Amino acid sequence: MTSSVPRLVIAAPSSGSGKTTVATGLMAAFAARGLAVSPHKVGPDYIDPGYHALASGRVGRNLDAYLCGPELVAPLFLHGARGCDIAVVEGVMGMFDGAAGEGELASTAHVAKLLRAPVVLVVDASSQSRSVAALVHGFASWDPEVRVGGVILNKVASDRHEALLREALESAGVPVFGVLRRVAQVDTPSRHLGLVPVAERRGAAVDAVAAMAEQVRAGCDLDGLVSLARGAGALSCAAWDAAEVLASSPPPPLPVPSPGAAAPSTPPGGSAPRPTSALEGPRPQKPDGLVVAVAGGPAFTFSYAEHSELLAAAGAEVVSFDPLRDEQLPDGTAGLVIGGGFPEVYAAELSANEPLRKAVSALAETGAPVAAECAGLLYLCRELDGQPMCGVLDASARMEERLTLGYRDAVAVSDSSLAVAGTRMRGHEFHRTVVEPEAGDAAAWGVRVPRRRLEGFVQRGVHASYLHTHWASVPGVARRFVERCRTS
Repeated sequence: MTSSVPRLVIAAPSSGSGKTTVATGLMAAFAARGLAVSPHKVGPDYIDPGYHALASGRVGRNLDAYLCGPELVAPLFLHGARGCDIAVVEGVMGMFDGAAGEGELASTAHVAKLLRAPVVLVVDASSQSRSVAALVHGFASWDPEVRVGGVILNKVASDRHEALLREALESAGVPVFGVLRRVAQVDTPSRHLGLVPVAERRGAAVDAVAAMAEQVRAGCDLDGLVSLARGAGALSCAAWDAAEVLASSPPPPLPVPSPGAAAPSTPPGGSAPRPTSALEGPRPQKPDGLVVAVAGGPAFTFSYAEHSELLAAAGAEVVSFDPLRDEQLPDGTAGLVIGGGFPEVYAAELSANEPLRKAVSALAETGAPVAAECAGLLYLCRELDGQPMCGVLDASARMEERLTLGYRDAVAVSDSSLAVAGTRMRGHEFHRTVVEPEAGDAAAWGVRVPRRRLEGFVQRGVHASYLHTHWASVPGVARRFVERCRTS
């Protein structure tokens, strides 16, 4: 089958050029025209998709060719864009910046090629005039497979500045689709890991998105951009579907571990890695009341939408809860997923909710499956910056100045509620915290880059790690987790 959803990729020469302002503003401006807009973000970032969702009224989705593989980028895009009139894809970093040491892999340019989508280059013009033509010409000609369809000039100082820029760009032969002046109201606050998430500043975020939409509406040729989007090439793949990918999975090679069993550990180099299919399990089931609780609220805002979709396709009823507010887990909770976020910002409030901390600890003690990533790992520790946490793991966590950031190739070193030992997955780390010890007696992952190490914890049904993973790349993770919920 072929699909030709109109689409644009919003790229830039570097970070800080205004991609988020332009992409989010376009989404909101198109939505205000009555178009159904599909919002997407290149790379693993969780925060920008929250602003995209606010702008478009649809869940923001990530397109990451490293985490999921290039072959899944177009199917996942089509999954998110079902029923939409237009899609806007915000790029990551500079247009040609991808996974370190991997060439173009996971770059904005790579994703644009996989989507056969025209690129709109957002250029920070604040400190240049005629030189903008050389910059744009370089980006437009560097890779002939990437189609730069036009530019939007950001941070333009005056009418005279705009005239100089437009005159220079005429020689480059690249259309100018918009000119944006610097507007303080569009600025959004940041902290140590990027923008402050929407869930933490709902009213202010609404105002910021409205300001972005107005600036883009006033400064951009929306009709011209829609016309450019309609020139995207057809995609000859089927949309990703959670139920279908689970139905096509082979049965597991090993039984799901019993709740009280110790998790056997496989040391690095001990046995050959098993293929990804080693994670897969029985065919998906209809929901039967089995509840998987998923942490949310301001402290835990990092989650990929496909995770909950896979859990539901595997037969779970996915119920969200807020660890800042709710004192008990949802009724009937058989498994728990705690994703990323900013628990360090809310350590005192999380600690003060002692009833929920005890409920989480009690659930883990029964051997029920608990999947925790990054912020979830911190929450399961004994303490975070001196504040008592759930105490599921005999480990302490604290903030530090050093930023740990980057893609990771990982191998499961212990059988767990998520993975069979030897299974390879790709993940992403992004944090300014440290956990001591770094790994438990049964570690979650073996990682080789940037240094060879064991990382994370596997005990009873708990799988806790700093690594953010995308389950669409290995859908059997969700099935194995749900099967463990049934047997615990």
